[in-house]
Amino acid sequence: MAISVIIADDQEMVRTGFRMILESQPDIEVLADVVDGTAALSAVDRLRPDVLLLDIRMPGTDGLEVTRRLAERAAAHPEHGHKPRIVIVTTFDLDAYVHAALHGGASGFLLKDASPAMLVEAVRAAAAGDALISPAITVRLLRELAPATAGGTTRTLAEPLTDREQDVVRALARGRTNAEIAAELYVSLSTVKTHLANVQIKLDARNRVEIAAWAWESGLATGRTGGGPAAP
Repeated sequence: MAISVIIADDQEMVRTGFRMILESQPDIEVLADVVDGTAALSAVDRLRPDVLLLDIRMPGTDGLEVTRRLAERAAAHPEHGHKPRIVIVTTFDLDAYVHAALHGGASGFLLKDASPAMLVEAVRAAAAGDALISPAITVRLLRELAPATAGGTTRTLAEPLTDREQDVVRALARGRTNAEIAAELYVSLSTVKTHLANVQIKLDARNRVEIAAWAWESGLATGRTGGGPAAP
């Protein structure tokens, strides 16, 4: 079954370009493209897409507000509130935007100059319940957030990570894809996925972005901790 997508961006050229890229894939269907956040919310209610591609800066209701409202609706009415996976695609990589989007529940954050292949990969990852962020954004953002949050993170491990799980998480925190982690650690792709699934359960994390954020916040990414339970 095809992954259904709605595109929300106030620039017609961007919407057209994204639609052409995504509709060239046999497993992706673009249901609509809209010009602002208000129209995006309406389209989500009407068409119930799997993935919503959102620009941050749009007239009226922007992408961050759309992300927040969809998360609130889904939390308040889980039986009725359809919440698509959200991928933020923007020209602005300001840390405050990225941080707000991810903490609001977005499943990805890409710059508009990302390659067509990365856009397609982000949509597929989001639909599968995973997350993809432009590697340059991931590493810089999480590294810069770490000093401000280290020691103050409330996320704790249900049980310590194994040595190999720590290796996988460190590589993830540096922005590596699953395939790159597998090559770096000389293991199979399925083994990497298994380790990440185990870590996600131990951390009660929603996706790989939250795992990476915890790695920087806890110090695992920089070698300050051995991956045991975080301090209360």
